[in-house]
Amino acid sequence: MSKLDDPGLFGRQWAATYDRTDNPDPTDAVAFLAGLAGAGPALELAIGSGRVALPLAARGVAVEGIEAAPEMVELMRAKPGGADIPVLVGDMADVAVDGGPYPLAYLVFNTLFNLTGEGRQEDCFRNIARVLAPGGAFVIEAFVPDPADFDRDEQQVQVRSVTDDAVTIRLHQYDRAAQTFVRQTVTFTDGGVRLKPFGMHYRWPEQIDKLAAAAGCASRPATRTGAASRSAPPAATTSPFTARREAG
Repeated sequence: MSKLDDPGLFGRQWAATYDRTDNPDPTDAVAFLAGLAGAGPALELAIGSGRVALPLAARGVAVEGIEAAPEMVELMRAKPGGADIPVLVGDMADVAVDGGPYPLAYLVFNTLFNLTGEGRQEDCFRNIARVLAPGGAFVIEAFVPDPADFDRDEQQVQVRSVTDDAVTIRLHQYDRAAQTFVRQTVTFTDGGVRLKPFGMHYRWPEQIDKLAAAAGCASRPATRTGAASRSAPPAATTSPFTARREAG
């Protein structure tokens, strides 16, 4: 098994600095999700440090979560309200969710693509579809792939940090046929080299539609302030859409 298939890898590597990075402002996403959730309960996959879950809960929505990395859950627990959100630690693709039914489940910040193993994204859709309420929504936020970005990423060595005792760079390699990429964040010090690998299996919007259909959900365009619709051109940064479990 590739280390990239480990669902807790990202959290273990990045938890120590995650909340210090320039993560997206969740305000618009929270308003959009609150409009779908009602009083909840809402289920966040890859809940992380609570960037979206905590402000959503502050609006009166009952939120539950799934997270593969205990280190990320600890970050959320240390924040106001974080100890009140139930979190199931496990792989969102197949962890046994015993709550619900949920009128809303959601997965933001491209995290669907973090499931790189064969069939794991399909497993995730099936796992969540079974706990959605009839007519419930599974909202996905993900970037729309742009081949021009692939070429640029591969041609650039991104300098992340230069100090008097360390240098950190970032490199990418794409497999266009498999629709995957590997990113390495490499830190050089006088004591050695440290690697932080990260991978994605990206999908085109119509492919995500097929994942939803195979799980028994009907996908529909979704828009919110500050984001394009899922059918937006490749220049769009992120694209939310809603897969709904059919009633009846």
